[in-house]
Amino acid sequence: MRLKINNNSFEGQTIYAGIDVHKKSWKVTVRNEHHHLKTFSQEPSAHTLINYFKNNYPGATIRVLYEAGFSGFSASREFAEKGIECKLVHALDIPRSNKDKQMKSDTVDSRRLCSLHFDPKQEYIHIPDEELEADRALLRQRIRVMKDLSRTKNRLKSLFFQIGIKIPEEINEEASRKWTKEYLKWVDSIQVSASSFKKAIDRYIEIGKELSSQLKECNKAVLELSRKERYKEEFGLIMTIPGVGKMTAMVFLLQIGDVGRFKTLDQLCLYVGLAPRTYSSGEEIKTGGMVKRGRKELKINLIECSWVAIRQDPALTLKFSELCKRMNKNKAIIRIARKILSRIRYVLRTKEVYQTGVVQ
Repeated sequence: MRLKINNNSFEGQTIYAGIDVHKKSWKVTVRNEHHHLKTFSQEPSAHTLINYFKNNYPGATIRVLYEAGFSGFSASREFAEKGIECKLVHALDIPRSNKDKQMKSDTVDSRRLCSLHFDPKQEYIHIPDEELEADRALLRQRIRVMKDLSRTKNRLKSLFFQIGIKIPEEINEEASRKWTKEYLKWVDSIQVSASSFKKAIDRYIEIGKELSSQLKECNKAVLELSRKERYKEEFGLIMTIPGVGKMTAMVFLLQIGDVGRFKTLDQLCLYVGLAPRTYSSGEEIKTGGMVKRGRKELKINLIECSWVAIRQDPALTLKFSELCKRMNKNKAIIRIARKILSRIRYVLRTKEVYQTGVVQ
């Protein structure tokens, strides 16, 4: 005789699920507080999984977890709309043993993800709202165009090395990096023995000019976001800090979102990538270079801003001079970048404009 399940059969119970997300299928592991219940494959659809929970565990509290990646946040929002708690984890924050690395499978991955529900120290990814995610898409498009433009310029230089063409000494490194009129005029005047080499050079120039045009449009689109009511006030506050430009302000607002979610400055620095690597064992404590994780675009922007800020802000000028007495300039400027980040966090938390020359 088949047991009938009513709408409240699992009321008061919590069902946990770990999803190994792939493009063509999901591997799902389901368990309760005591033991594993089931592992199965399904189509890559949050709607399908929601119906599965509704039909098989009516009345239960459902908690879902999956690894952040190509699929973005759309599934998490769909779960949330149906009252299902959904969390995302960073791939590098998932603990793996040496055995797990050598014996990898979707089933093992989904079970491991499901077990993270019971780890009190597990850290989760912040899920942005849909508007912020959409605005970030414009910023990331800009980053990709910048990378493509940089690759094109480097490929052209590589071609010059290949065919033995040397850039004249009067054209400095900055001119060749920025493709100034002087540099482009010299490239146009190059004479090569084979016509195909000339065609390849001309093609790189065409691609570079097209990408430069696209980058200008991307910059314009990102800066236009500063006029939105959502960013207008905070953008104005950040712009009161010496050295910080419009693009850096928008990169910060789009990459960070709500600065209040970081309880301490150290947490924010770690997220951006301005924190040192540390190794502590017994009485031995070592610190190394900056952590590899972080928001690379924002970190680069903050470092560039710091070089400007030490010339404009007396407090940072003094601090930079003091730091240079005990370390090289490249290390000192990282400390200044942390201070710039501290300034941004301060003005956003207090809603007060930055006062030049005041050391916080």
